Amino acid sequence: MEQVHIYHTNDIHSHFENWPRIQAYLTTEQKRHQLLNDNVLTFDIGDACDRVHPLTEATDGKANIQMLNEGHYEAVTIGNNEGIGNSKKQLNQLYQEANFSVLLANLLDHQTGEAPDWALPFQLYETNAGHRIGVFGLTAPFPTSYGPLGWKVQEPDDCLPEILELLSPLADTIILLSHLGIIEDRRIAEMYPMIDLIIGSHTHHLLPVGEQVRQTFITAAGKFGLYVGHIILEIKDSQLSKVSASVVETATLPVAPNEEQQITSYQVEGHRLLAQQKIAEIPHDFSVRWIGSSPLVELGLKALKDYANTDVAILNAGLFMEPLPKGIISNDNLHNILPHPMRGMTCTMDGANLYRVIREMEKNRGYLRNFAIKGMGFRGEVFGEICYDGVSYQPELDRVLWLGEPIDFEKQYTFATVDHFLYIPFFPTIEIISQNQVIFPYFIRNVLGQYLTRNYPIQ
Repeated sequence: MEQVHIYHTNDIHSHFENWPRIQAYLTTEQKRHQLLNDNVLTFDIGDACDRVHPLTEATDGKANIQMLNEGHYEAVTIGNNEGIGNSKKQLNQLYQEANFSVLLANLLDHQTGEAPDWALPFQLYETNAGHRIGVFGLTAPFPTSYGPLGWKVQEPDDCLPEILELLSPLADTIILLSHLGIIEDRRIAEMYPMIDLIIGSHTHHLLPVGEQVRQTFITAAGKFGLYVGHIILEIKDSQLSKVSASVVETATLPVAPNEEQQITSYQVEGHRLLAQQKIAEIPHDFSVRWIGSSPLVELGLKALKDYANTDVAILNAGLFMEPLPKGIISNDNLHNILPHPMRGMTCTMDGANLYRVIREMEKNRGYLRNFAIKGMGFRGEVFGEICYDGVSYQPELDRVLWLGEPIDFEKQYTFATVDHFLYIPFFPTIEIISQNQVIFPYFIRNVLGQYLTRNYPIQ
């Protein structure tokens, strides 16, 4: 009988505070297996990068790739943070220094119709005894986000039959690196029993001992590098006879050499690099508060209107984490103020539905003002005050004004806001009725930065 040891991580999201122990554990285990002449493979299943960390932001994720190199991974697939958290140019450059393969079978260049040159549809690995393992990767399909960036992302069912037809005669065991989420993993296991193992991610689920779905075994190692997964494949008479899985909790691993200094250095270096990127010179402070309006929120509304070319903008004050100080402003200031990976969005609807949206906002204003929110890219603490520029509501008359005039229920109106309001249904009319257009490629912090550069140039 032959064994194959597979180590896997997923959804690290630039939680570098866990990386020193993960890296030490992976390299220790790899060396141990190599001394024993074991078969060992190491994979990451996407969202290793997250621009919430200043070092990821400053290096466009290249620092993360260097860390994965240090972990001696055989291959990775990409998550949505790599795929739509970068411009096309940034993603095309992200893996230039990678010492591992990027396996991705469902992303094509919109112009050429071909896969990007940094990705492979699959990879074959051969064990010491000659057992062939075929590995391929799929990422979460978000066509409305990938399309404007210049990519065509395919649904799993649009590429799985072809990739499995190619792999089946070449491989004795087939593994999917899936950044699709647990529900999709289970569905694929039901539909495609020729896949022997799915190593999952995206929905941050933890399967401590794995899960069997028909003939397919499913695993996943949670989120943020809190766990590292370990899978053992047992091969008997050239056939896969058994799959078992476990996880190790990173916090229980031995403290890595110079761990605290290393973690601190990631943060310090990120801030240092961002601070070098100077963008504007501000003549006075722009203060911020989450309850009511404030100068920084008003500035943000003007920047968003300018970027989206609309007369009206709507933002929640809780987006703005710090004030904007007087003096030279750098990208470090902007990253501290707006750490969220959110983009601007235009919403178009008739006056009747605009009235409905504003009424939804007014009805929820008091509740959302102190509402603690977490996830879906929000890096703040509370939703905060709903703030308008160009639109207002008169409660005594139950009337919505657009640029000071009552709205016409038959007329079309377009306002700018953040894509967050599309993905989380605080105001259902935006998702159900509105014609929404997310504006690529810039995040809200970049929008504010460009506005500052034009209006407050460095003297």
